[in-house]
Amino acid sequence: MVINLIETDRVILRKFQMEDAPAIFEFGSNAEVQKYTGDVVLKSVNEAEEIISEVLFKDYKKFGYGRWAVIYKPDNKVIGFAGLKYLPELNETDIGFRILPQYWDKGITTEVSKEIIKYGFEILKLNRIIGIVMPKNIASYKVLEKIGLKFYKFDYYESTEKYNWYKIEKADYFNQK
Repeated sequence: MVINLIETDRVILRKFQMEDAPAIFEFGSNAEVQKYTGDVVLKSVNEAEEIISEVLFKDYKKFGYGRWAVIYKPDNKVIGFAGLKYLPELNETDIGFRILPQYWDKGITTEVSKEIIKYGFEILKLNRIIGIVMPKNIASYKVLEKIGLKFYKFDYYESTEKYNWYKIEKADYFNQK
């Protein structure tokens, strides 16, 4: 049984299922989508299935949350992912999102990310949510700023390059409501 975790006027967020592998391959094999992620471009649906079983399902089981499928209701199509990911090496929870280019510049990512922040603080009772973005990824850090995250440092993350780090604290979230 599929349970929708978050629903807006245009989008549904739910846990990924193995049947979503072709959709993950579609956005994960798109060089434009992967450009500022630090991840490799997927080469097969099998790689997408591996991500589902070895990353997504494990995050759901171990931490109770993870990246979720973004279903664009007018097209009834998985167009990407959005959600929270616990980063044990940092003891932090990161918000992240990726959607197919034909859905960019429509406010979808901002729309779902606002709901994800709400879910993180009100349902999961998190104390802080961060966002780590490559400096050249202007669109993504603008989304983070629109949903209330503030830049707090320029530092390394999993590479030899520095990233822009953003955060929102629980108290700041509740104060801006």
